[in-house]
Parts: sequence; C-alpha cells; structure tokens
Amino acid sequence: MRPLVSENSRIEGSVGAASISDSESQPLSALFPSEDDRRRREQFLGAALAAAQARIVEGSVTPTVDPSSIRDELLRFDFAASRPFEELITWVIARMEDGIVHFTHPRYLGLFNPAPAFPAECADRIAGVFNPQLATASTSPTAVEIERHTILAVGQRAGLSGDVGGHFTTGGSEANYTALLCALTRACGRFAAEGARAFAGPPVFYVSRESHLAWLKIAHQAGIGRMAARMIATDGNGRMRPDSLAQSIERDRAQGNVPVMIVATAGTTGAGAIDPLIACGEIARDADVWYHVDAAWGGALIASDRLRHRLAGIERADSITIDAHKWFATTMGCGMFITTQASLLPEVFGVSASFMPPSSAHTFDPYTSSAQWSRRFLGLRLFLALASSGWAGYAAHVERAVALAGVLQHALASRGWRIVNDPALAVICAEPPAGAGSVMEIVGRVLASGRAWVSAAKFEGRDVVRACITNGKTTRRDIMAAVDALEAACRRA
Repeated sequence: MRPLVSENSRIEGSVGAASISDSESQPLSALFPSEDDRRRREQFLGAALAAAQARIVEGSVTPTVDPSSIRDELLRFDFAASRPFEELITWVIARMEDGIVHFTHPRYLGLFNPAPAFPAECADRIAGVFNPQLATASTSPTAVEIERHTILAVGQRAGLSGDVGGHFTTGGSEANYTALLCALTRACGRFAAEGARAFAGPPVFYVSRESHLAWLKIAHQAGIGRMAARMIATDGNGRMRPDSLAQSIERDRAQGNVPVMIVATAGTTGAGAIDPLIACGEIARDADVWYHVDAAWGGALIASDRLRHRLAGIERADSITIDAHKWFATTMGCGMFITTQASLLPEVFGVSASFMPPSSAHTFDPYTSSAQWSRRFLGLRLFLALASSGWAGYAAHVERAVALAGVLQHALASRGWRIVNDPALAVICAEPPAGAGSVMEIVGRVLASGRAWVSAAKFEGRDVVRACITNGKTTRRDIMAAVDALEAACRRA
C-alpha cells in the first residue's frame, strides 16, 4: 500500500533536507563551532576576561557610562545578520567594564554581593557545558546526588538533626518562600489543595521590622496577602524583641488569626543584626508554629569554630535559608533551603506528570520537593568551593572579613564617626561627624568619585553610611582607601 504523504509533508521534508545540507553555514557554525574554532574562541574569551579583571581592580568601582549611550549602541544589533564572535565579546566586555557596579572590586563595600570564588566560576563553566536537567534523579543522578550531599553537609554543620533535607534555590527569596509554604502546609493539611481558605482564620507569620522586605512579596506570592507579615519591633540594636513577638502572637490568636511561622533573621540586610535565635525558637516551640531562620548572609559563620557561637540557636530551627552566593562567595544566584522535616516537602510540592520518568523509593527527584521544575546545576558551585577549601578555608574567609570590619570600625571611629551597630557579621553602620553633610550627600560623593562603593541606609530610624566586607581579596589598604574617600566626601560639605 502506498503511504499517505501530504504536499505539506513533502515541503517540510524538503526544507529539512535543505537545512541539513546547509549545516556548515556561518550562522549555524556560530552556534555550534568546530572543535578548533571553539578552542580558539575560548582562549580569546579567557584572555579578554583576565585583561578586563586587571583593569577593573585599578579603575572605578561605579559605572562610568551613560545608559542612553548603551541604548544607542544596542540599536546597531538588529540581529538581521551575524557578527564576528571576537567583535561581540570585545564589545560586551568593554560595556560591562564601564556599565556596572563592580561587585568584584576590592573596594566594593556594599550589599551582600561578594566576588565569586574561583571554584564556583569553574562550576558554572562545567554546568554550562554538560547542561544537566536536575528535575529528576534518573536524568542526572550525579548532579542530583552532589547537590543532596552538599545540602546535608551544610545542614549537619549548622547543627540540624532529624529528617534533614532540602535543595538549592535561585536565592534567599525562593528559599524563604519555601519555608512559608512548609509552615502553611504543616499548620493546615488542606492548605495544599484549598489554599488560605482552608484555615479557620487569616494565617499570619512574624518577622522583625529590620528583616528583608522580600517577606512582603513572599506573603503576596503565597496567597495570604502582605498584611499577613507581622513586622515585630526591634530593641534599638536591630534585633527582634521577644516580648513584642510573644505579645503579637497572643493578640493575633485572640482576634481569630492563625499564627503559622516565626522568622528570626541571622544577618539583617541593613546592619547585619542577629535576632535572639534561642528566645525566638522557644517562643515558636511554645506557640507550636514553624521556626525558620533566615541566615542568607550570616549562615556562613557555621564554618568558623571561633565565630559560630554567634548563631547559637540556629540548630533549633525547622528550616533555614543560607545564600551560597553571599558569604560563601559562589556565583549568583545560589540559595539553599534546608529543613529538619524533609518528608513534608513532597506534600508541599509533589505532583505526578505522565511525561516525567517514574520515581522510585531509592531516588530523590527535586521537581517533587521544590518550587522549580527545570533548573540549572546550582549546587556544583558550593560543592567545588567547599571541597577545594574545606570548612577551614571558609572559616578563614569569614574571620578575615570580620577582622577587616574591625579595621574599618576603628579607622572611622578615630576620625569622629559614630558606629551605631554591632559589626559581628562584618557590616558597619556609621553616622558621619557633625558638620560633615548628610549621609546621602556623602555617599553620593563617594560613588561619584569611583574610589569605593558604600550605601546609604536606615538603621533604627537613623540615617547611616553602610559598609560591608564582602570580597575575599579586599585588603587593609583597600579599607583605608575607602576611608580616605569617605573623609574626602566629608571635607566637601
């Protein structure tokens, strides 16, 4: 019998054949170059990046380009025709050099954006080449097991016990979102199916007023509304007040609301403050609510035997967030959600899909226990860095940052600045000397100079200059150069 072949099928087949015969065309070879071309281009890229990094260290920390000029240049890229690889790489690197704040600069004393460790950079390259799909263990058993092993190791180092598990996330917000979903699910078994309407009253949770305001977005995302985030008063030093926390829980229950979670922050963004972890944990236990510690920044202290006592009480948490792309210095973004109740995760995220490979009792399929489905091999970044340096290497890293923060604290104090926070996590909040001008003016002048990067912030209602030691290559000389830039900005008042 003659097969039924439509005219459209003949046309499609003809087009396909033509495409295959043209496989050596320039546009396709740009996407999938020969091995010789690939090696040549990789060498070109490596040399160009190394040269750029050398220039960045000696140049401005802040952008020097006018955004309108970038928009004008981008108009030339209409993608109608291909361009030489070397030309494109040269343009992109040049524009990155003058068009971003350089978080990798040793005088970047800004937010929690460290320069990445070299093993983490290598991990990104490896993950990019192999490009594994981490939804299931059957497709990427090695990658899934590397991540699982690393999560368990970090959880053990933090002192967690019980049914420990978790996963890597795109960042702290996803990890914290996971904590809220776990808390809601444990508080009411019908939440997974029915949402917030399953509760007898409005569900609420508690964070300090100095916590990361991503919690408001998380509450919105979870469907319980931003008003569900109770912002608890702090003690004047940026730490949540246990008495205010207990009173808020009691008041909510009297009003018919349903408390589901307490969040203690170990390293607030504004000042690096650590909430009273032990006290918060005791209140959570007495109230029978989920206890989460957001240690996105400060969690790296678990590496240091000398400093980890500052996180005493973290081991009592039902879950913790740690961002590897912060003080663990991996590339962006690489968060971790770790819990002592891992068996709850499939109840929160479990789903059955016919197109996915079947799971077994002996495998761990991340798509059934995390918010993401398809995702990048994030955990290799921390695995390689930890395996290369050991906990001792990271201990030296965080201890050095804290010591340099002490240098900055002393240098500013000796020049009339007032340090208003506890710099336990390498964050300095300082008020300028009288007559030096406003914080916004001083910070603006420093950034305009390009000599350093600091930020203006609010701490307990006061305007402060905020500086944080984030870069593993920052030296005492860099600290003093930043102090000089601050002093010069004050003199211009």
